[in-house]
Amino acid sequence: MDHDKATAVKSYATRIQKLVDEFESNIHEHLNEDYKRSTKWSDRLADSVASFVGSWKFINLFVVFLAAWILINALSFTKIIHFDEPPFILLNLLLSFLAGFQAPIIMMSQNRQSTRDKEEAIIDFAINYKAEQEIDDMQGHLHRLEADFAGFREEVRSELAEIKALLQSK
Repeated sequence: MDHDKATAVKSYATRIQKLVDEFESNIHEHLNEDYKRSTKWSDRLADSVASFVGSWKFINLFVVFLAAWILINALSFTKIIHFDEPPFILLNLLLSFLAGFQAPIIMMSQNRQSTRDKEEAIIDFAINYKAEQEIDDMQGHLHRLEADFAGFREEVRSELAEIKALLQSK
């Protein structure tokens, strides 16, 4: 009988976990669909730009671009094609424009991601809260089972003592 109860509890826990996983998956799919539906093309473009600008690919390409710019404009044998002599004022202007446009785009993307993360955190909290309630409920059942078993054990002990007393008196 104990094995049946343990199997039932394990089955119940497995079923609960499956339901929670399925619910969480559905919620995340809903969030992704809602995000795609609610964002404008300019927001998705900003997200794509922020994703690229925050990558090693961009850093590597930018280092190559800067090195090429400096080499082309600083070496003596490329004097014919110099278009921005040191101190590279045009390069500084270009970098300022890049930083001026890049920062707000990244901030827009981060703000949207922050809002999405907040929504996911609220949903995760709700799922965790529900799971905690289920665990508390299961613990309550286990405590009641332990109390019932302790009472049963006491009954058996007292009956065994009575049986022993009856056997000894004969």
